Amino acid sequence: MPAILPVSTLLIAFLLAVILIKVSMPLLQRYALARPNGRSSHRTPTPQGGGIAVVAGALATAFGAATLLDVMPGMVAALSLASGTLLLAFIGAWDDIRPMPALPRLALQAACVALLIGFAPAGAGLFPEDWAPGLGFAIALLAGLWFVNLVNFMDGLDWITVAEMVPVTAALALFGWLGFLDPFATLLAAALCGALCGFAMFNKPVARLFLGDVGSLPIGLMVAWLLYLLATNGHVAAAILLPLYFCADATITLIRRALRRERLFEAHRSHFYQRATDHGFTAMQVAGHVLVVNLGLILLASVTLILPHPTMQILVVAIGLGGVAALLMRFSRSRVSRKQSLLR
Repeated sequence: MPAILPVSTLLIAFLLAVILIKVSMPLLQRYALARPNGRSSHRTPTPQGGGIAVVAGALATAFGAATLLDVMPGMVAALSLASGTLLLAFIGAWDDIRPMPALPRLALQAACVALLIGFAPAGAGLFPEDWAPGLGFAIALLAGLWFVNLVNFMDGLDWITVAEMVPVTAALALFGWLGFLDPFATLLAAALCGALCGFAMFNKPVARLFLGDVGSLPIGLMVAWLLYLLATNGHVAAAILLPLYFCADATITLIRRALRRERLFEAHRSHFYQRATDHGFTAMQVAGHVLVVNLGLILLASVTLILPHPTMQILVVAIGLGGVAALLMRFSRSRVSRKQSLLR
């Protein structure tokens, strides 16, 4: 695929997202204000729902480009992706306006994930063939459901989702251009990256707009689908490394809250990136740290694609885990106490 195609797709999605945000902003300011509370990271009422523009811009651009280039993955797979993503956006919009009970919300999310996994383009195979029927599907479903929710959980600070998902989608588009993903997945990654860059202009600290669940949930679904395709193409280590910071922060936080017997689906300020702001980091500093670690993870993921030997894959993933652990530890420490220790 010529480089001009994913680049053009990215730029078109960027422009479309910006236009949609500007057009919808008066309505969002009037009907979709997120008012601060004790667990919020913002201090003034801020409109949410910017994810509508991101999702619409990404899907319209990717499907339009794929149609023009005749690289659609097949009618059933394309419809499952579009319908699953749009349904999840609707669920997120409903939850933004009138929060849903946890179990019905999880059931609907699981249906969307299952729809994508069930009709995903066939790859080399991610799970052993001698496993019990449905076991691999069940694992992929649980992983996808968790990824959708962790993206939602982690979307609680200005630019945090931008600092995570822009590098991840850019890397996926680059890997697709190099032949590690099919053309449609490459265009979708480029379009999502561009749309998120458009949203970033309005979410830069201090944010004028939030994604809302209408954005974080379907974005998590689309990225999960892309990572699933990368893994089924034989690049499991790369698929693990790219979202490793978000996965580690959300998963460790969930485990710690479960051990403390807290209500897992209740809003809180226990994530490492939230604790970082309590410890003296600004939102921009948190996003900057996450961005730098993600660039390192992209480099490590690239190594696993170039050097596919199992030993090398394990070593590189271990290095990635070490880098993410270092960032989590840094976020856990007060900047004031660290400065005092340096002055002694």
